[in-house]
Amino acid sequence: MAFLDNNYLISNASGLKIFDSVKSLPVVDPHNHANVREIADNNCYSDAWQLFAATDHYVWEMMRKRNVPESLITGKNASGEEKFLALAKIFPEVAGNPVYEWIHLDLKRYFGIDELLSEKTGKKIYDTVTAKLATDAYRPQALLTGPLNVEVMSSTDDLIDTLEDHARANKAFGKTLIRPTWRPDKAMKIFSPAWRPYMDQVAKRFNITLNSVTDLVDAFKMSHDYFAERGCRASDHGLEYPVFADVDVKEADRIFRKAMAQEALTKAEVDSFMGYILAEAAELNSQKDWVTQLHLGAVRDVRNTLFDNLGPDVGGDISNHYLDYAPALCSFLNRFDERLKVVLYCLEASHQGTLATISRAFGAKVALGSAWWLLDTPIGMHRQLEYIGSADTLSNFAGMVSDSRKLLSYGSRFEMFRRVMSDVLGNLVERGQMPDEIAFDLAERMAYSGTKKFWNL
Repeated sequence: MAFLDNNYLISNASGLKIFDSVKSLPVVDPHNHANVREIADNNCYSDAWQLFAATDHYVWEMMRKRNVPESLITGKNASGEEKFLALAKIFPEVAGNPVYEWIHLDLKRYFGIDELLSEKTGKKIYDTVTAKLATDAYRPQALLTGPLNVEVMSSTDDLIDTLEDHARANKAFGKTLIRPTWRPDKAMKIFSPAWRPYMDQVAKRFNITLNSVTDLVDAFKMSHDYFAERGCRASDHGLEYPVFADVDVKEADRIFRKAMAQEALTKAEVDSFMGYILAEAAELNSQKDWVTQLHLGAVRDVRNTLFDNLGPDVGGDISNHYLDYAPALCSFLNRFDERLKVVLYCLEASHQGTLATISRAFGAKVALGSAWWLLDTPIGMHRQLEYIGSADTLSNFAGMVSDSRKLLSYGSRFEMFRRVMSDVLGNLVERGQMPDEIAFDLAERMAYSGTKKFWNL
């Protein structure tokens, strides 16, 4: 088997046939962090660094691991060419990490470049890619509707966002290709120093006075309706650990008023407020048949120097297998049993069994999302799909999501997933565990039609 050849990630003949049947299906991506303004503006990318790495903290982390100076990763004084060449110099040293495969897939599939990225080839590859990026065929909208074959995608958007860029982009596409996703995390995370100033932004956005927690819920309703009118189909919630959703409104209001007065809160008060807000958001979702996404387990910003100098979302986050998901999560799911579609994302491999069995116990409306973040690798996806098939049902899998800020991820990450999925299903066929025809139908459902149906896309 040669690097990234037709057998890439597929170890059996049945898997190759299955992949051949799904490889050209359109991409349906229910969760990503796309820069919608970038897509709506539709300007040419400036250079290879902007397209491949300027927004990708997966790449940044690999560069840091190989001792590249921060000035050549996130620094403002280095050029895109200098940063790309710094990446090229250390790139052979990150082989084995999926970043190595993703970027080479992007080069091969979308730029026709088969050479390996290295110090020797970096300048040539940079120049070739950058020259192509100056042409209309490589503008964001052309890439999305052309080689990336994206049919529909859902960005991630704050509840006070006004979504004009979505309207501009979809007008250019002539259809609703980009849908917003409602993410009220900033309002929910009452422990954050930014929470109190953010309340002023919420009040201004909806022209209300926030005197009580019910006023905040009223703002939620206005925002939720606004997003619904613009095609939203889901909310998204990032939680380090699940919180109980049975908090009384009087207690939530007491905590809200205390925080508005900038008084210190206990951990119990923080958890209670977050549980109340999550439940209110879920109630709104249940009324509109939206999907509620729970991204569980990310312990944020553990590396102080990164956070202090660069802020969040730069590669300083980890997983923690000591977190106990079951009690609070089961409480939440019981409250909304049969009334709410929920997708559970797993960041820590040791939590996979808990989430899979919870999904199994709560029926068709609770689904497992694709292996997330630190598990978004061939190993992580393979193990997850095998486990889902044995402990839950692959038919109820919520589908692949890119979870990415990088446009080319709709190609490379979806190809990686479809290959891994085909290998898993092919192994089941070749071990006599699944008939051929069932495997082909299941592959199509997991890669495309099942995702569209579950997410109302």
